[in-house]
Amino acid sequence: MAGTLAACGSSGGGQGSGDSETVTLVSHDSWAASKGVIAAFEKQSGYKVNVLEDGDAGQAVNKAILTKDNPQGDVFFGVDNTLLSRALDNGLFQPYEAKGSDRIKAEYRADQGKHRVTPVDTGDICVNYDKKYFADHELEPPKSFDDLVKPQYKNLLVTENASASSPGLGFLLGTAAKYGDGGWEGYWKKLKANGVKVVDGWEQAYNEEFSGSAGGKKAKGDRPLVVSYASSPPVEVVYADPKPSTAPTGVAQGTCFRQVEYAGLLSNAKNSEGGKAFLDFLVSQRFQEDMPLNMFVYPVREGAQVPPEFVKFGPQAEDPETMDPAKIADNRDQWVKSWTSLVLK
Repeated sequence: MAGTLAACGSSGGGQGSGDSETVTLVSHDSWAASKGVIAAFEKQSGYKVNVLEDGDAGQAVNKAILTKDNPQGDVFFGVDNTLLSRALDNGLFQPYEAKGSDRIKAEYRADQGKHRVTPVDTGDICVNYDKKYFADHELEPPKSFDDLVKPQYKNLLVTENASASSPGLGFLLGTAAKYGDGGWEGYWKKLKANGVKVVDGWEQAYNEEFSGSAGGKKAKGDRPLVVSYASSPPVEVVYADPKPSTAPTGVAQGTCFRQVEYAGLLSNAKNSEGGKAFLDFLVSQRFQEDMPLNMFVYPVREGAQVPPEFVKFGPQAEDPETMDPAKIADNRDQWVKSWTSLVLK
């Protein structure tokens, strides 16, 4: 699903990432930024921005690794803590310490010895619920992982494929963090027996299968529980016309896993100077404060302000599951393999 984001301008010279006047960003489909903020970067830096969107984060990372010797662009944005070791182990990025990195909150920093990636945003992968469904059925929405396997929630949950989707993998890691090496598989057996539905990616899960989203309503989605983000409810408010006073969807706070997204200068980037300038831009105050109502994520920069409606409708999880990146690196591939055998077969 590669396509140029028209709001970001075009190369002018038509040379893609080989054009020294163009910096090409490769990202997942959820990339978004305000026209004015991109225009300000273009004016200040002298580079035109070209954006290639390449599907779900998991798909985009895999494709970037396969094309690393002749990359599609100069900067990759959207590799998160669930997939970071795969990108680093495969030599996807070259070192660069972005200007402003010293302002990034310490808990979000990674690869500090080599500076191959720059933290850009953070969010929480959590189960969202359709408030109307649960009100109509006089049923309390689930609050925790434990709740999801209870009989009253049978056939209600849709999640994404952990082998291909970033939120799907995050949800799997959340269960591994919660139940441990010896308990997560038993949990997923119960979840499967309770009718969990698995689809390829987030777009399909949230905008087609989930009954609580604007897209899901149009598509007549019939699953009132979906693996998405703690920041998904503000989307349903900000883009609604008229805007509701409360979000139509809620978050099961006991199902959250903390995600951090990174960007890096691609190895063999044709315009490495433009790529460096763009990485500096991603951690700038202006871009960090532009993100919440565009990509519906939280900034990682100290002092970056977050719009009040974003905080009101999409507060960060108070006690999300987390996992050390080294543990993810050591176990992820085997966990995904076991999960695939257990859930998809």
